[in-house]
Amino acid sequence: MRALIFACALALPLPAMANDFTTSAGVKPILELIRPQWIAIRPYEGQDLLYMTTLLTYRCGIEQIRFSYNGGDLQVWEGEPCYHGEASPMALKMENHLPYAVAPLDSLQNVTINLLFDDGTTLEQSYTRAEVQIN
Repeated sequence: MRALIFACALALPLPAMANDFTTSAGVKPILELIRPQWIAIRPYEGQDLLYMTTLLTYRCGIEQIRFSYNGGDLQVWEGEPCYHGEASPMALKMENHLPYAVAPLDSLQNVTINLLFDDGTTLEQSYTRAEVQIN
């Protein structure tokens, strides 16, 4: 059965599959499934790093990534653009943008993520530090 599924997957045209992940219709179902992994907090060298790496991987269908710390106002994440027209539009080149925000050590106790998609819909998720901290 696995061989049949694999063979069917290989038969799909790759450009059509890639296009599915550059719009909200393609990325929203995935993001719904991986909500617990949208972000991570890591204490590092005397500060907290808020990693957005997972969200940035699916950013092509996201119009804006907004976030807040500890119940504060939502801020817009100024991240890397989607590279439409390139072979890997979701690649992270990290030439001018880092995949994390910096905050004082132990200051990120609660984080809320609000995603605005290219179809005008939103998804929101809140996290406690204990849920997403990595060491």
